[in-house]
Amino acid sequence: MSTFTPPAPPAFRTSSGTEKAARIVTDVLAPANLVIALLLLVGWHSTRSWTGLGWGLLGALFCGIVPIGLILLGVRRGSLTDKHIRLRRQRLVPMSASLLSVVAGLVLLRVIGAPREVSALVVAMLVGLVSSLAVTVRWQISIHNSVAAGSALILVLAFGPVMVLSFAGAAAVGWSRLVLKAHTLAQVLAGTALGGTAAAAFALLR
Repeated sequence: MSTFTPPAPPAFRTSSGTEKAARIVTDVLAPANLVIALLLLVGWHSTRSWTGLGWGLLGALFCGIVPIGLILLGVRRGSLTDKHIRLRRQRLVPMSASLLSVVAGLVLLRVIGAPREVSALVVAMLVGLVSSLAVTVRWQISIHNSVAAGSALILVLAFGPVMVLSFAGAAAVGWSRLVLKAHTLAQVLAGTALGGTAAAAFALLR
């Protein structure tokens, strides 16, 4: 005789749906995606023309596209477990390679005369990356939140108070990292604070 299996309780289904939403937020608002979008926006803002967008795209190549490409290559080869590099011991090599890519991009942008705002943003990203690398050697700080918070602050600096709404995105990123148990609250808050160093560099240099 067949046995009747009761449906999962509502709380379980809610938990599963929450984790799925958290994964979507983590993937959509991943550091590389935010870096690329931010450079395109600030690039356009620097000249209010397609030329500025081109400058932003060039910066995005070195600061976002190449770094995420290296990470995905590491995942494919098996040297990295996943594209978010959840294991702290695996972060040093890809972050160092990303650092070299950002430095190369900054040098090229300065040599060929990129707008000041775009160069300032790349310097800010370099500051944020160096700071994150220094901390992550010993502690699993949330790089997701560092980039999200720094991006939100820079958007406000570049576009004005209307971009305060972007802080909701940074908060969503923090929520997603906690739900997925990728970080503790202290690591999320520390990452958020670290994002302020990049924004401060942008404010000083723009």
